[in-house]
This record gives sequence, C-alpha cells and structure tokens, in this order.
Amino acid sequence: MAVMIHSKYGYEPPEWVRADSQLDKWYKNRKRRAKQHGAFSLDKNKKAAVFRQRSKGY
Repeated sequence: MAVMIHSKYGYEPPEWVRADSQLDKWYKNRKRRAKQHGAFSLDKNKKAAVFRQRSKGY
C-alpha cells in the first residue's frame, strides 16, 4: 500500500500532494497577476464600457 500523507485536503498519496501544491501556486499567481492588471477593477471596466458606448454614438 502507498504511503499516505496528511495535507490540507486530507490524506493523499505523495503525487497528489505535489500536484495540489503546484495547482495552488498556479492559482495564487493567476489571482495576483489578474489583480495587478486590473482584471477585477469594476470602476475601470465601467469607464471603458461608457467610453465604448459614447464612441459608437449611443
């Protein structure tokens, strides 16, 4: 039987623990980069939408 490791997701084989940690790092990096580039800035998105509507003549 494989050795099980207790991680924050429960008891898992070492391969799964490694995969989980890589996914967690990837997700954290994606969130940081999205925030850095203003992907979650609602005010910025509203201003861009208003500008597009005005340029179309609505």
